Amino acid sequence: MGRRCTRRRRSGATILARAAAARSTRSAAGPPSNERCRDAAGGCRVSDDHCTRCGACCAAFRVDFHRSELASAMPGGVPDALTVPVTGELVRMRGTDEAPSRCVALSGEIGAKVACSTYAGRPSPCRDFAPYAALGIGEDACDRARRRHGLPPL
Repeated sequence: MGRRCTRRRRSGATILARAAAARSTRSAAGPPSNERCRDAAGGCRVSDDHCTRCGACCAAFRVDFHRSELASAMPGGVPDALTVPVTGELVRMRGTDEAPSRCVALSGEIGAKVACSTYAGRPSPCRDFAPYAALGIGEDACDRARRRHGLPPL
């Protein structure tokens, strides 16, 4: 008979539940209220996790989303002035199609300490990107962005 592995593995459901709990506490309450999460300009650093020290994704990929996420279409949306039109229905965050790419809402030093001026109202591609990164679990796109800036994968 084969030996049974006695090492306990985390199920996918456990990882998903932990990530969902981390996201819901961040997004349900909106931006954190404690002062250590604020930068000098009032932007939200969220918490001291991999994402708030990194910011590589904000300076590596285009950020396109539906215009219904703009402040002109919904309260608390992305400020229209921070976007450029792509098609009749899509807009793009300014700076993400430049060379080198860097979102106009990002401030700080990549890999050290960054802040997003629109974190509470960031667009869906930003909300959905690497949902487990705050737990130290990267994914392919996150790892590619980090490599572009000389950072190791999570």
